[in-house]
Amino acid sequence: MAAVELAWLACDLLTGAVAEELPSLHPTQALSRHLGAVTALTADLYLGGAPREWESATDPGRTMVVAVDTATGDPLWCGLTLGRDGGSGTQVRLSAATPEAWLDRRYTGTYSATATDQAAIMAAVATPALASGPPIVMATTPTGISSDYSIADGDDRTILSVLQEISGLSGGPEWTIEPRWADAAHTRVELVLRIQAAIGVQSPQPDAVFELPGCVSEYALSESYERGRGATSVTARGDRADGVRATSATHTDTGLLAAGWGLWEYRWTPAQGITATDQLESHAAEALALMGTGSRAWSLNAVASRSPRLGSAWGLGDSVRLAVASSPRHPAGVDVVARAYAWTLDPAADRVAPILLEDA
Repeated sequence: MAAVELAWLACDLLTGAVAEELPSLHPTQALSRHLGAVTALTADLYLGGAPREWESATDPGRTMVVAVDTATGDPLWCGLTLGRDGGSGTQVRLSAATPEAWLDRRYTGTYSATATDQAAIMAAVATPALASGPPIVMATTPTGISSDYSIADGDDRTILSVLQEISGLSGGPEWTIEPRWADAAHTRVELVLRIQAAIGVQSPQPDAVFELPGCVSEYALSESYERGRGATSVTARGDRADGVRATSATHTDTGLLAAGWGLWEYRWTPAQGITATDQLESHAAEALALMGTGSRAWSLNAVASRSPRLGSAWGLGDSVRLAVASSPRHPAGVDVVARAYAWTLDPAADRVAPILLEDA
């Protein structure tokens, strides 16, 4: 399989139109993406190889940079240009953040819904971000789970914070923003805001297999029962209203207690502004389901040119298989299927590193 080579494009923020190619742009770190979260990147643009109009093509606040896999032609990563630093040196340093950052700079306004599908609520909350901004298009799939939800403009909540809050409810939808070509001629990029029960393709027998020995150079299993990662009893607390602080019931996993686990308690506030008890109950139920037995995350370092190809064989949210013949940690080997909740890609080092989480 060919090594991963990236072509960097400078695009207009509002239209996604490709303005310039940036052959002398070199990231100073690996690219990364994470479900429902912002990731950032810094890169050096060497002026000796930059196009004549590089300055207007990389203006912070009105441009974005896109990384395209030259072998497949697929956009793999997009970042809104937020910073540019340079002077007497031969290069300028650009800083960019994935399009989720746009949602942290836009506010929800006032919104209220009753008995509405959670995916539809998230889409409605995100709608203000479609105006006067990047070329975001919605791709929403109903989840079948309905909720009541209300928010006031005076709460000063960003769209990002609300999407993350609703995603954290019991059965809450997952979401991400991914770049794709807007036209067959590849002259414009658009950003797809996907909201659905689970992002990606989940399968008990995924096609993407990472093997050791094979493409995997090293792996690690991280198991944690630290605060916020493990608990057998959970209570969600909200804000005060009329002198009373909203709170959920205490959700306790009696099955785990009977099986010999201790009573590990966890109390937290999922987000500011919550006063509805039903929302707190949903947060508590989801937290207990996720934390009852703690977290198990698999981190892999693999040779990108020998691995299943990111963007075509697998992507964010997809099921991935790790097959280890033998290792000091697993002398009898291990064969596990887990979901890629995040990834990093370093083409210069020929390295791809999915982060796999086992569902509770």
